[in-house]
Formats: sequence, C-alpha cells, structure tokens
Amino acid sequence: MKNAFVILTGFCLVFGSACGNKGERSATTGWKYNDQAWGGFEKLDYEGQVTGPNLVPVEGGTFLMGQTEDDVTYEWNNVPRRVTVSSFYMDETEVANIDYRWFVYWTRQAYGASYPQAIVDILPDTLVWREELAYNEPLVETYFRHPGFDDYPVVGVNWYQARKYADWRTDRVNEMILIERGILNPNPQQKDSDVFATDAYLARQYEGSVRENLPDLATGGERPVRFEDGILLPRYRLPTEAEWEYAALALIGNQVTEKDELITDRRNFPWDGNTARYKRNDKYQGQMLANFKRSRGDYMGIAGKLNDNAPFPASVRSFYPNDFGLYNMAGNVSEWTEDLYRPMTQVTLRDVENHDLNPFRGNKFQSVVLDESGKPVQKDSLGHLRYRMVTDEEAEPRENYDRGDVSDYWDGDSLSAAEYSYGVHTLINDSVRVVKGGSWADRLFWLSPGARRFMNEKAASRVVGFRCAMTRTGGASIDEVTGGLDFGGQNTKQTKRRYK
Repeated sequence: MKNAFVILTGFCLVFGSACGNKGERSATTGWKYNDQAWGGFEKLDYEGQVTGPNLVPVEGGTFLMGQTEDDVTYEWNNVPRRVTVSSFYMDETEVANIDYRWFVYWTRQAYGASYPQAIVDILPDTLVWREELAYNEPLVETYFRHPGFDDYPVVGVNWYQARKYADWRTDRVNEMILIERGILNPNPQQKDSDVFATDAYLARQYEGSVRENLPDLATGGERPVRFEDGILLPRYRLPTEAEWEYAALALIGNQVTEKDELITDRRNFPWDGNTARYKRNDKYQGQMLANFKRSRGDYMGIAGKLNDNAPFPASVRSFYPNDFGLYNMAGNVSEWTEDLYRPMTQVTLRDVENHDLNPFRGNKFQSVVLDESGKPVQKDSLGHLRYRMVTDEEAEPRENYDRGDVSDYWDGDSLSAAEYSYGVHTLINDSVRVVKGGSWADRLFWLSPGARRFMNEKAASRVVGFRCAMTRTGGASIDEVTGGLDFGGQNTKQTKRRYK
C-alpha cells in the first residue's frame, strides 16, 4: 500500500490533469487545457524538480570568484572577478568506490558479452598507487575492490570516465523514477542496445517492460512519458569550475540575515577562519576540519591522537559538511570539473556582460543525428542516440555563436591575444581540465576553493576523484516544501529544502 500511495501521490504532483484542473483555460485563447473535447493539450500542475539521489540543492547567486589567499605560486591564474551562478544541485559526497563498482558491474552485465571494450574503457587505473620509494602495493589490490574501502572516494578515474559514470547514472536514476511511478517494470537483464537510455526512451526508440503508460488526452488511449511531463530529471554531469567553487565556499553561512543581501566576510576555506581546526568551545574544539597533509611527513598525526585519521583518502562522509551540506569540499581528494583549463580567467571588456553569468570554457555544441524526415536515426549499439558536432557553417548565421567548437574562444586561436604552444613553453592545450580542491596529499594552501590546477583529461591520479552536479530547471529560490519521490528514503534530508 505504501508503494501504491507513493506512485499515486507522485502522479498527482506531476499530472494536474488527473487531479482537478480539467476546466482551466488558456489566458490567451480561452481554450480548455486537459480536455479531450478541446484537443487534449496538457497543462501540468507542476510542483518542481525532484531532488535526485545524493544531491543537495545549491541556491545560486553572485560571488567573487578567484583567489582568497596570497598568490604564493605567482601563477596569476585565478584573478578575482564577480560572477553569478544559477541554482543547481551538487552531490553531497564524492563518488565512492561502491558507487563506481556498481557502474562497472552494470556495464559488464549489459555489454560484457558483446562489447568487452566498454568495460576496459571505464576501469579505474589502480596502478596510480604505485610509488618508486614507497610501499603502497597493497592499495593497488585493495583500495578499489575491498569492502573496507566501499565508502572511500574512487580515484584513478580520468575525466572521460567520470563523465561516462555521470551519463550512466542519469539513465539509472530516470529508469528508477519510471519504475517507482509504476510506468515501467524492473528489467535488470538489459543487454546491448536494448538498455534503458533517457535520450532513446524520449525519442521512442526504447519501450522496455511497460507496466502502465500515461493517459493520452489527445487520443483517449495511453502514451509513454514525454520530456514535457517534467518527470525525468536533467542529466547528471560534472560541475563547472564556477559551480564547484561557489558550492565549496558556501557563503550562505555568512549571510547576515535571510532578508539582507549581505555577508559578513569572504572565506579562505569552506568554513570560517584561516585554520583547519574546529574552533567552537565544545568537545570538538581543536579537531581537524579536513583531510590534508599538515607538514612534511605528517599525513595524520601521532598514534593515540590522530588529527585527521587518514594517511590517504578518508570516508566520503568524514568531517563536517559545509553550509550547503556538502562533505569534503576541501581535502580528501581533488575533483574533476567540466572546464577546459586556461590560466587567464579574467574576461575581456568586450565579453564581460555575456560571460559573467555561469562562466564556463569548453563548449563543443552537438546535435542529434537526424534522418531525412527529421527524426533521430537508429540508436547506436550501446542503446543511445547518435550525436554529431555542430558545423561552423551551421553556426555562422547565428549571432550568439559562430562555431561548433568554441573551446578556444578568444584564447588560443587566431582571434586571441595569446597562443599556446604545447610542449614548447607550456603544458596547456585543449586536453587539460580544471581540477579543484586540495587532497589528502596537499598542504593547506590548496584547500582554498579559489585555488586551481589542471590535469590531462586522459590521465588519472590517486589524489583526484569527482562528484556530480545537475542543472536546476525552473525557479531559483528555495522553500521548505518536500515533494516528489524520495528514492526509498535516501533523500529524506535533502528534499526538506527544495526550490519553488
């Protein structure tokens, strides 16, 4: 009965047409919504985006992005500038070994027999633990696979693998939403191209084991879920550098009152103060707030009084979360972001009005491959729609962009003031991505959210992991209403703060 109630409640929350607004009319035409006699056009009583598993809502706003400490490295790669970040969702924790192992397991079950390379492509590089003059060999065998490390952040994952995990997670979450709503039956035996993929499902190239489709008001029959129904979530993805830094700082904790647009001061770290120790006068005073290398040769303190309790990564829910409820936004492991790295972050005067909202570098615009009738061509052998790069000829007539690949826009191409010569006097090219947050092997300086480094997108490291983000659709402000599905109780805490 409980599951039936959840399904019915979720249906009513999303489908106002089934819950009392049949007589509502269009304000501009007078025609009735949700009435088959008037054509069956649906207008939903939409209650807002459901908070996906492990996500925390991050209300957007303006902040001063960039360094908050002295630039001791003299790189000048994070000059402060004011930007605005839209509201979004961020993973409460770094992606753990148990989470990534399930990804590998699912891929092996679905594609292993026909496409073994699909498994090879996503396996973490466990050899990152090897060191010439250190005995870390046990971690090569145990860190990713042993249950003792289940809740520790996955490492040895490159940028491409992290993005593949995010895509896979999108499909599994959306499939579970359809199962929880009673639309699809569970199908754990999916194989090859006959797997649930969000894009293929919305394009009607995946049907699955249907339990009960939605009523179709236009025909009087039934239909699969559409994008316009607002049921399926946007895709999980890597956060942009601006999103990651904004979420890490969590300046909402320094807001004077809820009614004022004022904060008390800036932050050097995801907490107040300039040290990494808990300062309040209680039993936690003096304890570490993050997992990092305190000094040369000191990774965790002395026996009997360990300071951060971890000579390498700690559990993903170790230490205190910041004011957005996010764990380990400083220390533990550094994290991949979506951005292509460039040392000069200051926008030019020409572009300042356009690129101080959700700043990001690395866009490569894509389009679904269509047939002659304008419909998506047959999905690929792994079950997803086929995509192609937008050509420069397609983009040229537009005013808002003129190329399909704008990774080098005003930086490194013929229109730029600077040109990068990889291998000659720089290691920067179009294959290096921004890495944020200090790790268990870093000094305190690198735990500042404004600090930034880069790594080749095909490389992996024992100090770099990742967490996912998700775009917020609709309104930006937060209220206290809980709605939608709770994914088996996993989102009980997070959905208490939800957007209007």
